[in-house]
Amino acid sequence: MATITLTSANLDESIAQNEILLIDFWASWCGPCRMFGPTFEKVSEKHPEIAFAKCSTEDAPDVAAQFGVSSIPTLAIFREGVLLYAQPGAMSEAGLEDIIRQAKELDMAKVKVPQ
Repeated sequence: MATITLTSANLDESIAQNEILLIDFWASWCGPCRMFGPTFEKVSEKHPEIAFAKCSTEDAPDVAAQFGVSSIPTLAIFREGVLLYAQPGAMSEAGLEDIIRQAKELDMAKVKVPQ
């Protein structure tokens, strides 16, 4: 699946409609973002069952602010509407694959609080 462009207009829908959603917060002027971008794209091609989104902090500063993004790149991972991970810093392909594996293996019944 190709990456989607995340904006305030499609944020809630993207979180709600995808079992797993990875968000790459980035900016065009950011060197580490430009280095991480191809890794994010490559891994997205290996996981068509997962939604991968890119959110430009320049084009959607409101979304970045909502997540408290103060350093880029920042990766956020949602599963079943729950934010599981949000950390700044570029990572290797192996690191990204590992965090995806962990998100997939997580027992969501233990994460979600009964209401």
